[in-house]
Amino acid sequence: MDLGLTGKIVLVTGGSKGIGLACAQGFLAEGARVAIASRSAANIDAARATLGEVLGIEADLTDAAQAATLVAQVENDLGPIDILVNSAGAARRTPPDDLAPAAWHAAMEAKYFTYIHVIDPTVKLMAARGSGVIVNVIGNGGKVAATTHLAGGAANAALMLATAGLATAYAPRGVRVVGVNPGLTETDRVAEGMLADAKLAGITVEEARARAVAKIPLGRMAGSGEVADVVVFLASSRAGYVTGVNISMDGGTFAVVV
Repeated sequence: MDLGLTGKIVLVTGGSKGIGLACAQGFLAEGARVAIASRSAANIDAARATLGEVLGIEADLTDAAQAATLVAQVENDLGPIDILVNSAGAARRTPPDDLAPAAWHAAMEAKYFTYIHVIDPTVKLMAARGSGVIVNVIGNGGKVAATTHLAGGAANAALMLATAGLATAYAPRGVRVVGVNPGLTETDRVAEGMLADAKLAGITVEEARARAVAKIPLGRMAGSGEVADVVVFLASSRAGYVTGVNISMDGGTFAVVV
């Protein structure tokens, strides 16, 4: 299937690792021109070893000024951004007894504002041009409360609301905004989360992982490439009538009608 992405300018935040890296690979395979952003220059260099020649920009997206500079640099070096994929930042999983106001603030900074700071300048540029797609990789923790992911889940829920609201606001100006909510995925972030789950339950990390996988009807975690395949499709014209939705990818863990 030709997704019509050849030559499209794509910015992937968090594009040096995990789902973000897989998304960058997916867009490159479709002939797009890709920029990735990460807080770590070392991670960008490592990603280039896998991706080849992509534009890599070091930026701390909890800082709105750095996020705006990132967007401006991509537009200057590659051209107008056609597609923005947000996959940067993750809130630390924290057992409820260890939560404090600082942890809630940190979760919003790490997950919510890292997205909003990039979305804000990008969606306005897209609207002025009359076209564009934003895909937010969020997480099912915003729909289903987990005791070790309350602060991060709250940030995810806020992002889902922002996704739906921005989609409605900017649809008349040619911009689509979509959310993808992966469940457990084979990434370093999920591995770190298992540590918090194990601590809360008083079990080993291996036992925590086995318990988590046992709850997934498909019997395994998702691969990052599987999530990326959905992101790439949603960003394409083949999904041109899809906007304002947050799509779950949890292997059937929560079988609900939405």
